[in-house]
Amino acid sequence: MNLNQVTVPSTDLEASARFYRQLGLRQIVETSRDYARFECPDGESTFSVHRAESRPVGAGVVVYFECEDLDGVVERLKASGLRFESDPEDKRWRWREAYLRDPDGNSICLYHAGANRRYPPWRVEPSG
Repeated sequence: MNLNQVTVPSTDLEASARFYRQLGLRQIVETSRDYARFECPDGESTFSVHRAESRPVGAGVVVYFECEDLDGVVERLKASGLRFESDPEDKRWRWREAYLRDPDGNSICLYHAGANRRYPPWRVEPSG
């Protein structure tokens, strides 16, 4: 099994598509005003946005995009006009993270984890 894509809701698909293109994703599908799909610049994952009648309520989902040069990416995105809720910060779980929100309030974490993404010291190994 492999994760293909994550889809988030949007009340303004045009604004969301513009945001994710600005974030660096490449738009590969546009279906009227109801759906847009993107390729991540690295790897084979895709990401999509679908039209919704209302914004999510509560904490919702956090979407994580890994960046090799997190600090450089954040500075570039800030220079392009994106506003971050938090600058890159080292976390106790050995990830470096920065947060922002898309036009609909979906939480986006840009991060760098290196080997700790899949192999942190506390990784649970399969038994048997």
